[in-house]
Amino acid sequence: MRNDPGLAARCGAGSPAPQRRRRRPRPAALALAAALLAGSAAQAADRIAPAGDVPLMREEAQAAGLNSVYDGPWEFFVGGGGAALDCDGSGFPSVFLAGGKNPAKLYVNVSKSGGPLKFVEKPIDVDPKLLTGVIGAYPIDIDGDGRMDLFVLRVGRNLMLKGGPDCTFALADKEWSFEGDPGWTTSFAAEWEPGQKFPTLAIGHYVDRDAPGSPWGTCEENALYRPQPGDKPDYSVRTPLAPGFCALSMLFTDWNRSGVPSLRISNDRQYYRGGEEQLWRVEPGKPPRPYGRADGWRHLTIFGMGIAEADIDGSGFPQYFLTSMGDEKLQKLDTEEAGRGELPVYRDIAGEVGATAHIPYTGGDKRPSTAWHAEFADFTNVGLLDIFVSKGNLSQMPDFAAYDPSNLLIGQWSGKFAEAGDLAGVSGNRTGRGALVADFNLDGKLDILQIDRGANVALFRNLGDRNGDGPPLPSGNWSEIRLVQPNPNRDAVGAKISVKTGVRTQTRTIQVGGGDASGHMGWLHVGLGTAERAEIRVQWPDGEWSPTYRVFANQFVVVDRTKPQASYWYPSR
Repeated sequence: MRNDPGLAARCGAGSPAPQRRRRRPRPAALALAAALLAGSAAQAADRIAPAGDVPLMREEAQAAGLNSVYDGPWEFFVGGGGAALDCDGSGFPSVFLAGGKNPAKLYVNVSKSGGPLKFVEKPIDVDPKLLTGVIGAYPIDIDGDGRMDLFVLRVGRNLMLKGGPDCTFALADKEWSFEGDPGWTTSFAAEWEPGQKFPTLAIGHYVDRDAPGSPWGTCEENALYRPQPGDKPDYSVRTPLAPGFCALSMLFTDWNRSGVPSLRISNDRQYYRGGEEQLWRVEPGKPPRPYGRADGWRHLTIFGMGIAEADIDGSGFPQYFLTSMGDEKLQKLDTEEAGRGELPVYRDIAGEVGATAHIPYTGGDKRPSTAWHAEFADFTNVGLLDIFVSKGNLSQMPDFAAYDPSNLLIGQWSGKFAEAGDLAGVSGNRTGRGALVADFNLDGKLDILQIDRGANVALFRNLGDRNGDGPPLPSGNWSEIRLVQPNPNRDAVGAKISVKTGVRTQTRTIQVGGGDASGHMGWLHVGLGTAERAEIRVQWPDGEWSPTYRVFANQFVVVDRTKPQASYWYPSR
């Protein structure tokens, strides 16, 4: 946590507050603050209006039946995530929402296609005590039975919930030989390594609350769990990822397109000593090891909170949006120094493309922002990626913005981004944490569920393109894609999807991890602009390319690796 004079008073019983040290401000911190303040007026003056479409979002959480509050003492200032998943075979994404000190909740999506959003709470049949202390969750089919499971991040013992029919879940820790990796768990990622039936899991921890001198310099080590041989998941062997630097987000990423993903970890510099952002080699059959200076990895320290990945420039290599406090980064592989992916050398392009998002863009508060979850997505279906950034003050921190609206950075054909959060309707006075970007009513437009600390979640339904004071206009065309392949890895985690319209190709990658303790699995959305057809190719996780599938726009497309043609899927309601 960051410096917060009221922290001790707000920590509850059983949650000893850290003794705050009165420390002289670091020169680097003073320089950062000065730079941000100096740049705030310039940013306000330089803000460009979006040249194209802007989505119109309407908040519908209460009307949709959602009533979930993430709250609690010190341990729950961070986290605040959830999972979006199809748990009943309807094709509609339901949601699992962390509650912190409050019980986590499961809401089944009963919306109708194209209609208002509607959810119904469903009890979770596990010990109620295990549903408190939840930080976030990620959906993943661990055992390959075709039903989505949940990995639940907690303060204490983590949970593996095995998915059953009709959105039922059962505790599977013992069945899958998982002892919970107890601690203050704040991040998670997963991948399938070659030859493995079941996924490899990475678990990220925050502060060791019981260590002498906690929280200063007491970041816990992280862990890697590789499945042991057998016919069912066995996570009895733990491999430490040390040192740990208070990991708030992690993501398996094929950063150099070698076909072997590495593990990227974003760390909170508030509590570590001698730490930095990390990239770990995770090569099949070998112990994991971090990239160092000799490998080209550059030292970077931020209040790392969330990771989002996308290839926004068509270079073939992913770029990374890293959330922080006041100094968001958008990192691009520096090919002049890195070659074609030989070295992980990155440079920051956030300033070049208008994606710094370092201060509030509306409301008058010019103190630095606090950013959490980030996600690339196309909210207007024009064929360009936008960036959604969830924002919110940690807890009455006087040095950071109190009114800190979330960002919706709209991608421009110039390669830059233009702020439109206020125009779109997502700029309220909230305390955002994690978020879920998904098409909740299967109308081809992406909606946003934002988890707020100390308040009910916010649910923004995408109504179409903003039209001044008039009714919304239709968005562009779209395609939503689902991949299916035989076990292992039925959902093709790690696959790369190329969607071509005319001479332009967009790419997406199926991943488990990243963001702020939040993840989703289901339909993969691609905006097509005015194109009425698209060509889809898939590079499966083992590197093999599919044939080209030619599809019509505005369809749900299922690509089954065992079948020569893609098929269309239609909502039943």
